[in-house]
Amino acid sequence: MTNRDFKTIEDFNRYFSDEQTCIEHLEALRWNGVVTSPFDKYSKVYKCKDNRYRCKNTGKYFNVKTNTIMDNSRISIRKWILAFWYVTSFNTKITSVELGKELGITQKSAWSLLQKIKYTLD
Repeated sequence: MTNRDFKTIEDFNRYFSDEQTCIEHLEALRWNGVVTSPFDKYSKVYKCKDNRYRCKNTGKYFNVKTNTIMDNSRISIRKWILAFWYVTSFNTKITSVELGKELGITQKSAWSLLQKIKYTLD
C-alpha cells in the first residue's frame, strides 16, 4: 500500500498524520493523478466537496473507497491502512482481539477487517 518502510508506529503516525493525508495517498495509488469513474471509465469526472467525485455520464457519486474492500465501511481509511501495515509488517499473525485494541475498534469489526485483508492478499 505504501512505498515506504515504517519501522515503528511513530514513523507511521508521522507520515499518515491525519485522514486527509491517507485519502490523498490512496488517490495517488489508485488514480495516479487522473481520477477515473468506477462506473464509466470514459466519463468526465467532477470533483465535489468532502473528497467525493461525480461521474458525468452516470450521475453517480464516488470516492477513493468505492469498489474496494473499504467500500461501505465506517472505519476510517487511516485505520484501514494501519491494519494493512500490522498484517503485512510482522512475521507473527495478529489476532482480531489484538488488532481491535490497536485500532480502537471492536473485535467484531477487527475480525471483518482481517478477513477482507487476508482475502485481498491471497
